[in-house]
Amino acid sequence: MPEIILEHITHCYGDKEVLNDFTYSFEQGKTTCLIGPSGCGKTTVLRLIAGLETPSSGVIKIDGVKVSEKGSILIPPHQRQVGFVFQDLALWPHFSVYKNIAFALADKKDTNIKNKVFEWLELFGISDKAKKYPHQLSGGQKQMVAIARSLILQPKILLMDEPLANIDTHLKERLLLHLKDIQRQQQFTMLYVTHDHKEAMNTGDCLVVMNAGRIEADGSKEEVSLSSSEFVKSFLKS
Repeated sequence: MPEIILEHITHCYGDKEVLNDFTYSFEQGKTTCLIGPSGCGKTTVLRLIAGLETPSSGVIKIDGVKVSEKGSILIPPHQRQVGFVFQDLALWPHFSVYKNIAFALADKKDTNIKNKVFEWLELFGISDKAKKYPHQLSGGQKQMVAIARSLILQPKILLMDEPLANIDTHLKERLLLHLKDIQRQQQFTMLYVTHDHKEAMNTGDCLVVMNAGRIEADGSKEEVSLSSSEFVKSFLKS
């Protein structure tokens, strides 16, 4: 279970600075929730860790290995053992559920793909949907397919970018409990982005509250709840 360290990260999109001297160490095997208003830099943190963006300055290390630095991707995304579940889920509409998940193993020399796919389908309770297509699934079922597709590669790090934003509260809570059970079994580190502080309080072992590309508060739920930051106090009441 790797530790993820971001040191003095600044990142810009053109002239717009979205991260400003961001420094943080994400704990191994824990779930860290990044919360804050839209545009505060949460998703950018995930994209930098995944190797989908290059930092404008600073260094990123995974398990003690430098993976990115100013202007350079040192370790490409496919070698970082990172799974990423995007907000739009990015399912292939012309692929069945089975093929969507199996696609993650397409470049692997694996003779046991079918069994592996069905293991994950059964783990999420959707093995009966194997031949269905994304448009035939409920919102929650689509989420499960996207998560299963990321986890079938057995990543050491799972990055979640508001993947449960569009489903009802009851189903969201059930999926999160199930995901936490899987995390305990598989022993991966999870970074979970949300703008919903209540969801973060129920999900995270650690919380990072962001505002305008900076960290306003971090720590356990209790520590963040007691923050003296006026921004944090206001955000947690919203």
